[in-house]
Amino acid sequence: MNRKKQRVLLGMSGGVDSSVAAYLLREQGYDVIGVTMKVWPQDCISRAEDKCCGPQAVADARSVAHSLGIPHYVVDEADQFERLVIDYFSSEYQAGRTPNPCVMCNEKLKFGNLWSKAKALRCDYIATGHYAIIEHHAEGAVLRKGIDLRKDQSYFLFSLRQPQLRRALTPLGRMMKPQIREIARSLGLKVADKIDSQEICFVPGNDYKTFLRSHLGDSEFHRGEIYDVDGNFVGEHDGIELFTIGQRKGLPGGSPRPRYVIDLDPQTNRVIVGDADDLTVDEFEIERVNWISDVEAAVPSRKEDRHAREDMRLYTNLTVKIRYNHPGTPASVTLLEGNRARVHLHEPQRAVTPGQAAVIYDGDVVLGGGWICRAEPARRYEAAVLA
Repeated sequence: MNRKKQRVLLGMSGGVDSSVAAYLLREQGYDVIGVTMKVWPQDCISRAEDKCCGPQAVADARSVAHSLGIPHYVVDEADQFERLVIDYFSSEYQAGRTPNPCVMCNEKLKFGNLWSKAKALRCDYIATGHYAIIEHHAEGAVLRKGIDLRKDQSYFLFSLRQPQLRRALTPLGRMMKPQIREIARSLGLKVADKIDSQEICFVPGNDYKTFLRSHLGDSEFHRGEIYDVDGNFVGEHDGIELFTIGQRKGLPGGSPRPRYVIDLDPQTNRVIVGDADDLTVDEFEIERVNWISDVEAAVPSRKEDRHAREDMRLYTNLTVKIRYNHPGTPASVTLLEGNRARVHLHEPQRAVTPGQAAVIYDGDVVLGGGWICRAEPARRYEAAVLA
């Protein structure tokens, strides 16, 4: 008796990665259905022509699906994308934080809303072209870095829960990018040499400031003042939305040394600037922590110092990435109440940015991660500026 094929819904962006993922899944014996999400808002269609999930991407994905002999559908997720990703993106900047829309899109749409479509098509899994490894075990799924560390995208998947990972496939995780392009060329796929997208898919030219102005309108910007760390007035600004931690461009001149944004205060709309050394921190907290793997089972713990509560646990010999293109640094993590954790970096790092994700690794295994919180203002300028 022939065993029924397992069916997988594959997100196809029109790029080489998801195209080769379709081929690999088909060769592995899956019944593959390709789907491309239409996510651009109506007012962005004219600017989305060459974007991920733009009109050209839909055409490319449909062409690849036809070449491989698999069905292809387009699903309209524009309203959900606007609400769950674009509105989040804008509100984070308004709150003085720097968002990560790719993490939110993966959690809420690609491995979230899309599952209802997968179930309607009687699919067993959702697959993507991410460079990450998802291992399926009886006790749960394990997320690992992709072996091509230059392309590894496990960082963007840290917020997925076990139910999402258990039904997820990432067939490219154990392959290198050159292999992917060579497979595409051997299949005669026209996307074989298509340039990888390096931008936020809904932000034309990667110019988030212009996007925010068009999306929010100038009246929604939080204007205020710029101060240095000693409480000296530096100038005025047109909105905290236009600044990120570590930024140097766009600041008033007149300083003998380069100035950098080191803090954004959404309560007073003040931008605090300082020297490069003021950007360096060795400790911060994260909130809304998601543990993919059981950290207590995976990593030995020891009691925190004598000032900590008895129920707090400290985990050492870990690595933390504070942004996607960060190489990671040795760290210790203390679990706190309220789904929070404190991260102590063994090597101080620059521009630890509120709103960005801090992802925690044990070797190549993603244990979990959370969203970087704004630190309490440094005492050096707290009384002078923020009182």
